[in-house]
Amino acid sequence: MGTASGAGRKVTVYGAYGHTGRFVLAQLRSRGFVPVLSGRDAGKLRAMASSSAYPVAPDVRPASVDDPASLDRALAGAEAVINCAGPFATTAAPVIEAALRAGIPYVDVAAEIEANLDTFAHFADRARAAGAVIVPAMAFYGGLGDLLATAAMGDWTAADEATVAYGLSGWHPTPGTRTAGAVSRERREGRRVRYTGGRLEYHDDPPTLLKWAFPEPLGTREVVGEFTMADVVTIPSHLSVAAVRTHMTTEAATDLAASDTPAPTAADGNGRSDQTFVVDAVVRAGGAERRAVVSGRDIYAVSAPLAVEAVHRILTGRTRTVGVASAGEIFDALDFLRALSPHLSLEPLQQRTASS
Repeated sequence: MGTASGAGRKVTVYGAYGHTGRFVLAQLRSRGFVPVLSGRDAGKLRAMASSSAYPVAPDVRPASVDDPASLDRALAGAEAVINCAGPFATTAAPVIEAALRAGIPYVDVAAEIEANLDTFAHFADRARAAGAVIVPAMAFYGGLGDLLATAAMGDWTAADEATVAYGLSGWHPTPGTRTAGAVSRERREGRRVRYTGGRLEYHDDPPTLLKWAFPEPLGTREVVGEFTMADVVTIPSHLSVAAVRTHMTTEAATDLAASDTPAPTAADGNGRSDQTFVVDAVVRAGGAERRAVVSGRDIYAVSAPLAVEAVHRILTGRTRTVGVASAGEIFDALDFLRALSPHLSLEPLQQRTASS
């Protein structure tokens, strides 16, 4: 559970030199995997490979999403690929196609709602027929919320709603986050999106401010209501939930909206920023409510153990389905969250009724 267990297996990381990609590489190495560095910029890859972080020079394989042969070379001999290169609207489909040709599992860290929808829509049938495994949004947004909602659901077969509230101390977005956000806004023509009545709905309603009672010590905070993240794709992809909502603390939403908010800076030896978070997932059915909560540090850094744990479980056969599947569907959600204990603090699951 969350230990060094890669056993020398090769995993290609596409977008290796990006902010999240660097965390993924470090996590792979700490787990005993052998990362293959890939991405569009050969110069950045070579510079990374020659750094002191690598006592033995890693395998470097530049590849472009508009050159299928280069992607095939990047994945040759690897047992899995983790795509960390956004915008995923551009990179996901070509890298998935290469993974299908290579016959290896694909995992990405996409937070882009539309890119994740595309992955489910375009590859579900082919991947299932091929017995392939494709796990999109295996990251802080999309994957973690889905694991929490699934764990909270427990033995329920349906719920009226699932809400994931993000209690971020702040949000210093990476350039990649800003680019991906711009692509998403353009694709939805500036509209907002929500999951209600069992379907995605695009709308122009203004955001609302709410109060959300996070667990102590964070406590009640103001949040931007329906600050919609990739959880509206991952959670209803396998859970029978009529509505999915995601909220964001106003401090973080304000940081993201400001054009001059700087990128994250390292505040410890592992490269993590000083950003902290609490993710509070609540599912409700009738008069009952179930809750799963985690806390931790640095939303980009924590995406690395999420993605690498996913790859390890896929390669060791600890999966529940094939095809395109979100984290909560393909893995044992509670066991997965517990395996992340070096990186996340999981509170005991809670349940209450309207009268309690």
